[in-house]
Amino acid sequence: MKAVGAVWAFLVDLIVGDDPKIAIAVVTVVAIAAVALAWGAATSVVMLGGAVLVVAAFTLSLVIDTRS
Repeated sequence: MKAVGAVWAFLVDLIVGDDPKIAIAVVTVVAIAAVALAWGAATSVVMLGGAVLVVAAFTLSLVIDTRS
């Protein structure tokens, strides 16, 4: 059971890291991109839009952290 807990702690640290806001933002952007693809949006548009959204989310996270 300790091994399962250690693996879980490792995965959380690997995926979330130091800032859970960035992990949540990336998951949200991937979900938005998946919905856009399901609705029939062009792949290139979804890729470009997803990249812009990830950069915007990262920038917003940095702004929030530097103001605190």
